[in-house]
Amino acid sequence: MIINPGSSRLHASTIAIPDPGPLTRYIDDSAAAFMRGADGFVALGEIARMEGHDMAEADAWWAEFSAKVENETEMPGRFGTGPLAYGAFVYDKHANTEPVFVVPEIIIGRRDGVSWITQLGYDRVNPEMPPRQPVPQAPQGLYFEDGEVSGADWLNLVAHASERLQHGDAERVVLARDLEAIAGTEISMAWILHQWLLNYGGCTCYLVDDAVGATPDVMLRRQGGLTTSRVLAGGLERLGSVENQARIATLLSSVERMHQHRLAVEASSTALRPYFTGMHVPEAPLVSTLPDMLYLATDICGVAHPGISALGLAAALHPLASVVGSPSTRAQRIIAEEEHLERGHFTAPVGWIDAQGDGEWFVSQRTVHRHEPRTELTMYASASVSATTLPHNKLVSTEMKFAQMRQILRGQ
Repeated sequence: MIINPGSSRLHASTIAIPDPGPLTRYIDDSAAAFMRGADGFVALGEIARMEGHDMAEADAWWAEFSAKVENETEMPGRFGTGPLAYGAFVYDKHANTEPVFVVPEIIIGRRDGVSWITQLGYDRVNPEMPPRQPVPQAPQGLYFEDGEVSGADWLNLVAHASERLQHGDAERVVLARDLEAIAGTEISMAWILHQWLLNYGGCTCYLVDDAVGATPDVMLRRQGGLTTSRVLAGGLERLGSVENQARIATLLSSVERMHQHRLAVEASSTALRPYFTGMHVPEAPLVSTLPDMLYLATDICGVAHPGISALGLAAALHPLASVVGSPSTRAQRIIAEEEHLERGHFTAPVGWIDAQGDGEWFVSQRTVHRHEPRTELTMYASASVSATTLPHNKLVSTEMKFAQMRQILRGQ
Protein backbone atom coordinates (compact mmCIF):
# COMPACT_ATOMS: atom_id res chain seq x y z
CA MET A 1 0.00 0.00 0.00
CA ILE A 2 1.20 3.51 -0.87
CA ILE A 3 -0.31 6.40 1.07
CA ASN A 4 0.36 10.11 1.45
CA PRO A 5 2.10 10.47 4.85
CA GLY A 6 1.28 14.14 5.40
CA SER A 7 -1.22 13.71 8.24
CA SER A 8 -3.28 11.02 9.93
CA ARG A 9 -6.50 12.92 9.36
CA LEU A 10 -7.99 12.26 5.94
CA HIS A 11 -10.82 14.51 4.81
CA ALA A 12 -13.16 14.32 1.80
CA SER A 13 -15.24 17.22 0.52
CA THR A 14 -17.96 16.95 -2.13
CA ILE A 15 -19.65 19.96 -3.72
CA ALA A 16 -22.13 20.43 -6.56
CA ILE A 17 -20.70 22.17 -9.63
CA PRO A 18 -22.03 23.54 -12.93
CA ASP A 19 -21.86 21.09 -15.83
CA PRO A 20 -18.11 20.67 -16.48
CA GLY A 21 -18.54 19.70 -20.13
CA PRO A 22 -16.92 16.56 -21.57
CA LEU A 23 -15.36 14.67 -18.67
CA THR A 24 -12.77 13.15 -20.97
CA ARG A 25 -11.12 16.58 -21.27
CA TYR A 26 -9.85 16.21 -17.67
CA ILE A 27 -8.02 12.93 -18.27
CA ASP A 28 -4.30 13.11 -17.56
CA ASP A 29 -1.66 10.38 -17.12
CA SER A 30 -2.96 9.59 -13.60
CA ALA A 31 -6.61 9.31 -14.59
CA ALA A 32 -9.17 6.56 -14.38
CA ALA A 33 -12.68 6.79 -15.79
CA PHE A 34 -16.02 4.98 -15.82
CA MET A 35 -18.50 6.46 -18.30
CA ARG A 36 -21.68 5.59 -20.14
CA GLY A 37 -22.38 8.25 -22.70
CA ALA A 38 -21.84 11.64 -21.06
CA ASP A 39 -22.45 10.34 -17.51
CA GLY A 40 -19.97 8.78 -15.12
CA PHE A 41 -16.82 10.05 -13.48
CA VAL A 42 -13.14 10.75 -14.02
CA ALA A 43 -10.75 10.10 -11.12
CA LEU A 44 -7.39 11.89 -10.86
CA GLY A 45 -4.30 11.34 -8.70
CA GLU A 46 -3.82 8.90 -5.84
CA ILE A 47 -4.31 9.12 -2.09
CA ALA A 48 -3.69 5.42 -1.62
CA ARG A 49 -3.07 2.29 -3.67
CA MET A 50 -3.32 -1.32 -2.57
CA GLU A 51 -1.11 -3.78 -4.45
CA GLY A 52 -0.72 -7.55 -4.60
CA HIS A 53 -4.20 -8.46 -3.34
CA ASP A 54 -7.34 -10.34 -4.20
CA MET A 55 -10.87 -8.94 -4.16
CA ALA A 56 -11.68 -10.07 -0.60
CA GLU A 57 -8.52 -8.41 0.73
CA ALA A 58 -9.29 -5.21 -1.17
CA ASP A 59 -12.85 -5.20 0.18
CA ALA A 60 -11.68 -5.54 3.79
CA TRP A 61 -8.97 -2.91 3.30
CA TRP A 62 -11.42 -0.40 1.81
CA ALA A 63 -13.96 -0.91 4.60
CA GLU A 64 -11.28 -0.07 7.18
CA PHE A 65 -9.80 2.80 5.14
CA SER A 66 -13.10 4.50 4.24
CA ALA A 67 -14.33 4.34 7.86
CA LYS A 68 -11.51 6.72 8.84
CA VAL A 69 -12.32 9.35 6.19
CA GLU A 70 -14.12 12.47 7.47
CA ASN A 71 -16.71 13.00 4.76
CA GLU A 72 -18.24 16.43 4.17
CA THR A 73 -20.79 16.65 1.36
CA GLU A 74 -23.42 18.90 -0.18
CA MET A 75 -25.00 15.81 -1.76
CA PRO A 76 -25.72 13.31 1.02
CA GLY A 77 -27.10 10.00 -0.15
CA ARG A 78 -26.57 10.62 -3.88
CA PHE A 79 -25.29 7.46 -5.55
CA GLY A 80 -21.64 7.52 -6.58
CA THR A 81 -20.64 10.76 -4.85
CA GLY A 82 -18.07 11.18 -2.10
CA PRO A 83 -14.86 9.20 -1.59
CA LEU A 84 -14.50 5.97 -3.51
CA ALA A 85 -11.99 3.40 -4.68
CA TYR A 86 -11.76 1.96 -8.18
CA GLY A 87 -10.18 -1.26 -9.29
CA ALA A 88 -9.32 -3.62 -12.12
CA PHE A 89 -8.72 -7.18 -11.00
CA VAL A 90 -7.33 -10.11 -12.98
CA TYR A 91 -8.85 -13.21 -14.49
CA ASP A 92 -6.16 -15.48 -13.03
CA LYS A 93 -4.65 -14.55 -9.65
CA HIS A 94 -1.48 -16.44 -10.62
CA ALA A 95 -0.98 -14.28 -13.73
CA ASN A 96 1.83 -11.77 -14.22
CA THR A 97 -0.61 -8.87 -14.46
CA GLU A 98 -1.04 -7.01 -11.16
CA PRO A 99 -4.52 -6.09 -9.92
CA VAL A 100 -5.22 -2.38 -9.43
CA PHE A 101 -7.08 -0.86 -6.47
CA VAL A 102 -6.76 2.91 -5.99
CA VAL A 103 -8.26 5.68 -3.85
CA PRO A 104 -8.11 8.78 -6.07
CA GLU A 105 -7.47 12.33 -4.91
CA ILE A 106 -10.07 14.04 -7.14
CA ILE A 107 -13.32 12.74 -8.64
CA ILE A 108 -15.32 14.75 -11.19
CA GLY A 109 -18.70 13.23 -11.89
CA ARG A 110 -22.01 13.71 -13.64
CA ARG A 111 -25.16 11.60 -13.39
CA ASP A 112 -28.77 12.38 -14.38
CA GLY A 113 -28.01 16.06 -15.02
CA VAL A 114 -26.22 16.63 -11.69
CA SER A 115 -22.47 17.30 -11.56
CA TRP A 116 -20.05 17.26 -8.64
CA ILE A 117 -16.44 17.21 -7.58
CA THR A 118 -14.98 15.32 -4.63
CA GLN A 119 -11.50 16.02 -3.34
CA LEU A 120 -9.58 14.09 -0.69
CA GLY A 121 -6.71 15.47 1.32
CA TYR A 122 -5.24 15.89 4.75
CA ASP A 123 -6.84 18.43 7.13
CA ARG A 124 -9.20 20.90 5.40
CA VAL A 125 -10.01 20.41 1.71
CA ASN A 126 -11.43 23.01 -0.67
CA PRO A 127 -12.27 21.27 -3.95
CA GLU A 128 -10.85 22.96 -7.04
CA MET A 129 -11.44 22.00 -10.63
CA PRO A 130 -8.28 20.68 -12.31
CA PRO A 131 -7.20 22.14 -15.65
CA ARG A 132 -8.56 20.74 -18.89
CA GLN A 133 -6.13 18.68 -20.88
CA PRO A 134 -5.25 19.12 -24.57
CA VAL A 135 -7.43 17.22 -27.03
CA PRO A 136 -5.82 13.76 -27.40
CA GLN A 137 -4.51 12.77 -30.81
CA ALA A 138 -4.83 9.51 -32.75
CA PRO A 139 -1.71 7.32 -32.95
CA GLN A 140 0.20 7.46 -36.22
CA GLY A 141 1.50 4.58 -38.31
CA LEU A 142 -0.69 1.97 -36.65
CA TYR A 143 -0.33 -1.65 -37.78
CA PHE A 144 -1.35 -5.04 -36.41
CA GLU A 145 0.27 -8.44 -35.97
CA ASP A 146 -0.41 -11.78 -34.28
CA GLY A 147 -0.33 -11.97 -30.50
CA GLU A 148 0.26 -15.04 -28.38
CA VAL A 149 -2.58 -16.86 -30.17
CA SER A 150 -2.40 -16.62 -33.98
CA GLY A 151 -5.30 -17.50 -36.27
CA ALA A 152 -3.83 -20.97 -36.89
CA ASP A 153 -3.27 -21.47 -33.16
CA TRP A 154 -6.87 -20.44 -32.52
CA LEU A 155 -8.27 -22.97 -34.99
CA ASN A 156 -6.29 -25.74 -33.29
CA LEU A 157 -7.32 -24.53 -29.82
CA VAL A 158 -11.03 -24.45 -30.69
CA ALA A 159 -10.86 -27.88 -32.35
CA HIS A 160 -9.08 -29.42 -29.36
CA ALA A 161 -11.46 -27.82 -26.86
CA SER A 162 -14.48 -28.98 -28.86
CA GLU A 163 -13.10 -32.52 -28.82
CA ARG A 164 -12.78 -32.38 -25.04
CA LEU A 165 -16.37 -31.22 -24.78
CA GLN A 166 -17.46 -34.16 -26.94
CA HIS A 167 -15.89 -36.41 -24.29
CA GLY A 168 -17.93 -34.70 -21.55
CA ASP A 169 -15.23 -32.53 -19.93
CA ALA A 170 -17.76 -29.63 -19.84
CA GLU A 171 -20.83 -28.42 -21.72
CA ARG A 172 -19.30 -25.19 -22.98
CA VAL A 173 -16.06 -23.23 -22.67
CA VAL A 174 -15.27 -19.59 -23.49
CA LEU A 175 -11.85 -19.17 -25.05
CA ALA A 176 -9.85 -15.99 -25.65
CA ARG A 177 -7.28 -14.83 -28.19
CA ASP A 178 -5.24 -11.67 -28.65
CA LEU A 179 -3.94 -9.31 -31.33
CA GLU A 180 -1.09 -6.80 -31.13
CA ALA A 181 -1.35 -3.17 -32.29
CA ILE A 182 1.84 -1.16 -32.82
CA ALA A 183 2.09 2.55 -33.58
CA GLY A 184 4.84 4.92 -34.65
CA THR A 185 3.85 7.43 -31.97
CA GLU A 186 2.78 7.21 -28.32
CA ILE A 187 -0.74 5.85 -27.95
CA SER A 188 -3.03 8.04 -25.86
CA MET A 189 -5.37 6.11 -23.57
CA ALA A 190 -7.62 9.18 -23.39
CA TRP A 191 -7.99 9.03 -27.18
CA ILE A 192 -8.90 5.32 -27.08
CA LEU A 193 -11.48 5.96 -24.35
CA HIS A 194 -12.98 8.75 -26.47
CA GLN A 195 -13.18 6.38 -29.46
CA TRP A 196 -14.76 3.61 -27.41
CA LEU A 197 -17.39 6.06 -26.07
CA LEU A 198 -18.23 7.14 -29.62
CA ASN A 199 -18.56 3.63 -30.99
CA TYR A 200 -19.86 1.38 -28.21
CA GLY A 201 -23.22 2.87 -27.33
CA GLY A 202 -25.03 1.04 -24.54
CA CYS A 203 -21.75 0.04 -22.91
CA THR A 204 -19.90 1.35 -19.88
CA CYS A 205 -16.48 2.47 -21.05
CA TYR A 206 -13.62 2.40 -18.57
CA LEU A 207 -10.01 3.48 -18.24
CA VAL A 208 -7.91 2.02 -15.43
CA ASP A 209 -4.13 2.39 -15.52
CA ASP A 210 -3.17 1.28 -19.04
CA ALA A 211 -6.36 -0.65 -19.87
CA VAL A 212 -9.38 0.67 -21.78
CA GLY A 213 -12.51 -1.28 -22.55
CA ALA A 214 -16.23 -1.15 -23.24
CA THR A 215 -18.57 -3.56 -21.49
CA PRO A 216 -22.31 -4.21 -21.46
CA ASP A 217 -21.81 -6.75 -18.63
CA VAL A 218 -23.03 -5.19 -15.37
CA MET A 219 -21.70 -7.90 -13.10
CA LEU A 220 -23.06 -6.16 -10.03
CA ARG A 221 -24.70 -2.82 -9.18
CA ARG A 222 -25.52 -2.21 -5.52
CA GLN A 223 -27.33 0.94 -4.44
CA GLY A 224 -28.56 1.10 -0.88
CA GLY A 225 -28.73 -2.68 -0.65
CA LEU A 226 -30.82 -2.99 -3.81
CA THR A 227 -28.74 -5.07 -6.19
CA THR A 228 -28.91 -5.91 -9.88
CA SER A 229 -26.74 -8.36 -11.78
CA ARG A 230 -27.15 -8.51 -15.57
CA VAL A 231 -26.31 -11.88 -17.11
CA LEU A 232 -25.32 -11.71 -20.79
CA ALA A 233 -24.80 -15.11 -22.36
CA GLY A 234 -25.80 -16.43 -25.76
CA GLY A 235 -25.17 -13.92 -28.53
CA LEU A 236 -25.15 -13.28 -32.26
CA GLU A 237 -23.07 -10.86 -34.30
CA ARG A 238 -25.10 -8.11 -35.93
CA LEU A 239 -24.98 -8.18 -39.73
CA GLY A 240 -25.49 -4.98 -41.65
CA SER A 241 -27.24 -6.77 -44.51
CA VAL A 242 -29.76 -8.56 -42.30
CA GLU A 243 -32.74 -6.93 -40.61
CA ASN A 244 -32.16 -6.55 -36.88
CA GLN A 245 -35.57 -8.05 -36.04
CA ALA A 246 -34.72 -11.15 -38.03
CA ARG A 247 -31.48 -11.62 -36.09
CA ILE A 248 -33.36 -11.13 -32.80
CA ALA A 249 -35.87 -13.79 -33.84
CA THR A 250 -32.99 -16.13 -34.71
CA LEU A 251 -31.41 -15.53 -31.31
CA LEU A 252 -34.63 -16.10 -29.35
CA SER A 253 -35.40 -19.29 -31.28
CA SER A 254 -31.93 -20.81 -30.79
CA VAL A 255 -32.28 -23.81 -28.47
CA GLU A 256 -28.51 -23.95 -27.92
CA ARG A 257 -28.13 -20.27 -27.04
CA MET A 258 -31.16 -20.30 -24.75
CA HIS A 259 -29.68 -23.31 -22.96
CA GLN A 260 -26.31 -21.53 -22.60
CA HIS A 261 -28.10 -18.53 -21.16
CA ARG A 262 -30.07 -20.55 -18.63
CA LEU A 263 -26.87 -22.20 -17.39
CA ALA A 264 -25.23 -18.78 -16.90
CA VAL A 265 -28.29 -17.42 -15.08
CA GLU A 266 -28.41 -20.44 -12.79
CA ALA A 267 -24.69 -20.07 -11.97
CA SER A 268 -25.04 -16.37 -11.07
CA SER A 269 -28.23 -16.78 -9.05
CA THR A 270 -26.70 -19.69 -7.12
CA ALA A 271 -23.59 -17.61 -6.33
CA LEU A 272 -25.63 -14.61 -5.14
CA ARG A 273 -28.46 -16.30 -3.25
CA PRO A 274 -26.55 -16.75 0.09
CA TYR A 275 -25.99 -12.97 0.24
CA PHE A 276 -29.57 -11.88 -0.52
CA THR A 277 -32.63 -11.61 1.70
CA GLY A 278 -34.78 -11.88 -1.42
CA MET A 279 -34.19 -12.46 -5.12
CA HIS A 280 -36.14 -12.18 -8.38
CA VAL A 281 -35.00 -14.08 -11.48
CA PRO A 282 -37.12 -13.47 -14.62
CA GLU A 283 -38.39 -16.60 -16.35
CA ALA A 284 -37.38 -15.45 -19.84
CA PRO A 285 -34.52 -13.26 -21.11
CA LEU A 286 -34.74 -10.03 -23.05
CA VAL A 287 -32.45 -9.11 -25.94
CA SER A 288 -29.73 -6.51 -25.39
CA THR A 289 -28.83 -4.73 -28.63
CA LEU A 290 -25.30 -3.37 -29.05
CA PRO A 291 -23.56 -1.85 -32.08
CA ASP A 292 -21.82 -5.13 -32.93
CA MET A 293 -23.72 -7.85 -31.04
CA LEU A 294 -27.11 -9.07 -29.86
CA TYR A 295 -27.17 -10.80 -26.45
CA LEU A 296 -29.71 -12.68 -24.40
CA ALA A 297 -29.93 -10.77 -21.12
CA THR A 298 -31.45 -11.49 -17.71
CA ASP A 299 -31.46 -9.02 -14.80
CA ILE A 300 -31.22 -10.78 -11.44
CA CYS A 301 -32.53 -8.41 -8.76
CA GLY A 302 -32.45 -8.67 -4.99
CA VAL A 303 -31.79 -7.08 -1.62
CA ALA A 304 -28.29 -7.72 -0.30
CA HIS A 305 -27.54 -8.33 3.36
CA PRO A 306 -26.20 -5.12 4.97
CA GLY A 307 -22.80 -6.66 5.68
CA ILE A 308 -21.93 -7.48 2.06
CA SER A 309 -20.58 -4.73 -0.20
CA ALA A 310 -20.71 -4.35 -3.97
CA LEU A 311 -17.12 -5.57 -4.16
CA GLY A 312 -17.89 -8.55 -1.93
CA LEU A 313 -20.80 -9.51 -4.19
CA ALA A 314 -18.63 -9.16 -7.29
CA ALA A 315 -16.04 -11.44 -5.67
CA ALA A 316 -18.75 -14.06 -5.12
CA LEU A 317 -19.63 -13.94 -8.82
CA HIS A 318 -16.14 -14.01 -10.34
CA PRO A 319 -15.56 -15.63 -12.74
CA LEU A 320 -18.94 -15.53 -14.44
CA ALA A 321 -20.08 -18.53 -16.45
CA SER A 322 -20.51 -16.15 -19.39
CA VAL A 323 -16.72 -15.65 -19.57
CA VAL A 324 -15.52 -19.18 -18.75
CA GLY A 325 -18.29 -21.62 -19.68
CA SER A 326 -20.41 -24.26 -17.95
CA PRO A 327 -20.04 -25.87 -15.52
CA SER A 328 -17.67 -23.10 -14.45
CA THR A 329 -15.12 -25.17 -12.52
CA ARG A 330 -14.69 -27.69 -15.32
CA ALA A 331 -14.59 -24.98 -17.99
CA GLN A 332 -11.90 -23.11 -16.03
CA ARG A 333 -9.83 -26.29 -15.95
CA ILE A 334 -9.98 -26.54 -19.75
CA ILE A 335 -8.98 -22.87 -20.09
CA ALA A 336 -6.01 -23.36 -17.74
CA GLU A 337 -4.84 -26.47 -19.59
CA GLU A 338 -5.47 -25.38 -23.18
CA GLU A 339 -5.59 -21.61 -23.63
CA HIS A 340 -2.02 -20.56 -22.67
CA LEU A 341 -2.87 -16.86 -22.87
CA GLU A 342 -2.19 -14.12 -20.33
CA ARG A 343 -5.71 -12.64 -20.12
CA GLY A 344 -4.68 -10.01 -17.58
CA HIS A 345 -7.67 -7.76 -16.84
CA PHE A 346 -9.71 -9.20 -19.74
CA THR A 347 -12.89 -10.98 -18.51
CA ALA A 348 -12.10 -9.93 -14.90
CA PRO A 349 -14.03 -7.50 -12.65
CA VAL A 350 -13.47 -3.77 -13.16
CA GLY A 351 -15.39 -1.09 -11.28
CA TRP A 352 -15.72 1.06 -8.19
CA ILE A 353 -17.01 1.10 -4.60
CA ASP A 354 -17.99 4.02 -2.36
CA ALA A 355 -17.79 4.54 1.41
CA GLN A 356 -21.27 3.02 1.93
CA GLY A 357 -20.29 -0.20 0.15
CA ASP A 358 -22.39 0.69 -2.89
CA GLY A 359 -20.91 0.66 -6.36
CA GLU A 360 -20.75 -0.89 -9.81
CA TRP A 361 -18.61 -3.78 -11.05
CA PHE A 362 -18.41 -4.88 -14.64
CA VAL A 363 -16.83 -7.66 -16.66
CA SER A 364 -13.85 -6.30 -18.57
CA GLN A 365 -14.70 -6.67 -22.27
CA ARG A 366 -13.48 -5.16 -25.57
CA THR A 367 -10.24 -4.64 -23.71
CA VAL A 368 -7.05 -3.08 -25.01
CA HIS A 369 -3.97 -2.91 -22.80
CA ARG A 370 -1.05 -0.55 -23.43
CA HIS A 371 2.50 -1.74 -22.85
CA GLU A 372 5.86 -0.06 -22.43
CA PRO A 373 7.01 1.53 -24.60
CA ARG A 374 3.68 3.33 -24.92
CA THR A 375 3.45 2.51 -28.62
CA GLU A 376 2.08 -1.03 -28.25
CA LEU A 377 -1.35 -2.45 -27.40
CA THR A 378 -2.75 -5.91 -26.84
CA MET A 379 -6.38 -6.39 -27.92
CA TYR A 380 -8.57 -9.27 -26.71
CA ALA A 381 -11.61 -11.14 -28.03
CA SER A 382 -13.37 -14.32 -26.93
CA ALA A 383 -15.84 -16.88 -28.27
CA SER A 384 -18.00 -19.64 -26.83
CA VAL A 385 -17.18 -23.20 -27.88
CA SER A 386 -19.44 -26.25 -27.68
CA ALA A 387 -19.05 -29.89 -28.69
CA THR A 388 -20.47 -29.15 -32.14
CA THR A 389 -18.53 -25.93 -32.82
CA LEU A 390 -16.86 -25.50 -36.21
CA PRO A 391 -13.46 -23.85 -35.54
CA HIS A 392 -13.66 -21.67 -38.68
CA ASN A 393 -16.91 -20.09 -37.42
CA LYS A 394 -15.20 -19.00 -34.20
CA LEU A 395 -12.25 -17.64 -36.18
CA VAL A 396 -14.69 -15.50 -38.16
CA SER A 397 -16.41 -14.40 -34.92
CA THR A 398 -13.21 -13.17 -33.28
CA GLU A 399 -11.93 -11.62 -36.52
CA MET A 400 -15.14 -9.59 -36.76
CA LYS A 401 -14.58 -8.27 -33.22
CA PHE A 402 -10.96 -7.44 -33.99
CA ALA A 403 -11.93 -5.79 -37.27
CA GLN A 404 -14.24 -3.37 -35.47
CA MET A 405 -11.56 -2.54 -32.87
CA ARG A 406 -8.96 -2.02 -35.60
CA GLN A 407 -11.27 0.33 -37.42
CA ILE A 408 -12.03 2.33 -34.27
CA LEU A 409 -8.35 2.53 -33.30
CA ARG A 410 -7.61 3.98 -36.73
CA GLY A 411 -10.28 6.64 -36.17
CA GLN A 412 -12.42 5.42 -39.08
